[in-house]
Amino acid sequence: MLRKVAVIALDRVAPFELGVLCEVFGTDRTADGFPEYRFDVCTADGRPVRTTSGFLLTPHGDLGAIDEADLVAVPAHSCPEVVAPEPVLDALRRADARGAYVFSVCSGAFLLGQAGLLDGRECTTHWRHVDALAQQYPLARVRCSSLYVQDGNLLTSAGTAAGIDACLHLVRQAHGSALATKLARRMVVPPQRDGGQAQYIEAPIPRTPDAPTLEPVLRWLIEHLDEAVTVDDLAARAHMAPRTFARRFRAETGATPHDWITNQRVLLARRLLEETELGIEAVAARAGFGEAATMRHHFARRLGATPQAYRATFRTVAPV
Repeated sequence: MLRKVAVIALDRVAPFELGVLCEVFGTDRTADGFPEYRFDVCTADGRPVRTTSGFLLTPHGDLGAIDEADLVAVPAHSCPEVVAPEPVLDALRRADARGAYVFSVCSGAFLLGQAGLLDGRECTTHWRHVDALAQQYPLARVRCSSLYVQDGNLLTSAGTAAGIDACLHLVRQAHGSALATKLARRMVVPPQRDGGQAQYIEAPIPRTPDAPTLEPVLRWLIEHLDEAVTVDDLAARAHMAPRTFARRFRAETGATPHDWITNQRVLLARRLLEETELGIEAVAARAGFGEAATMRHHFARRLGATPQAYRATFRTVAPV
C-alpha cells in the first residue's frame, strides 16, 4: 500500500531533488486515473527552511505526518556532512521499524546513515559521495555506481535523474508496470532504467555515416524479444565486429547486451502478466525466455517474486 508520502526537508535542501518527489507523489493526477497520495513536506519544527538556491521553502508542517506515512523520503541537501536534528533521526528510525518505505535521493543517504539505517544494508548515493558514505558508515554495503538500490523497505538513489528512476520503481512495485509506464510517459522520461545500471555512462559516439547510433538495433530488439539472438547476430545487423559492437552497446546503454535484453524481456513479461490472460508458459515464450523455469529464475533474481505471485499481486492492484 502506498498512499501517504512524507518528505523531510532540512536547511539547505536541494530544490530539484525535492521537486522530483513533488512531481511524482505531490501532483494530483487523479482525473487521469492515477492514484491519489496524501503528500506532506515536513521540517523539524514546521518552520521554513532555506534551499541551496537561497529562497525559503514553507513546509506543510512539522514531523507529525511521518508516523503515518507509507513512504518517508529524504531529498539531497547542500553537503553530506549536514547533521540532522535528533527528532528527525528518531522519526526515520520509527518509520523503518514499522516497515514504511524509507527513501533517499542523492546525498539524502547520509541522513539515513546518521539514523543507523544503512548498517548491514546495501545502498548508494551520487558517485561523488560514495567514498565519503562508505568511510562515514563502514557497516553500510555501498554500491558505488548503481542508479538506485533497494534493500527491503530501504531505497537509496544516486543524483537527480536517478531519483526519478527510483520513484518510478516504487510506483511500479506499488501499482504495477502499466501505471508506472503511463506516469513516465506523462512526465516524458524513460519508463524503466534498471537500478543496477551504471550512474555514469560513456557518451555515445556521435552519429555519422561511418558510425551510426545503435538505436535501430535496439528498436529491432524490442520488437523481436521472442527470438533467440547472439552478440554476433546483433553485430552483423549493425555491420560491426562483435567486440566493437559490445563496446558500443555498453557505451550507449550502460549495460551488456545480455543484461539489457534480459531486462527488456522481464519488462515485457510483467506487462503480459498484468494485462493478458496468457498462461505462464505462453508468457515465457512470448517474452523470449523460452520456458517458464528460465522466466522464474529471472523474476526471482530481479523482482524477488515468482511470475504467478507477481500476476496475483498486480492484476488485483491494477484498477486503482
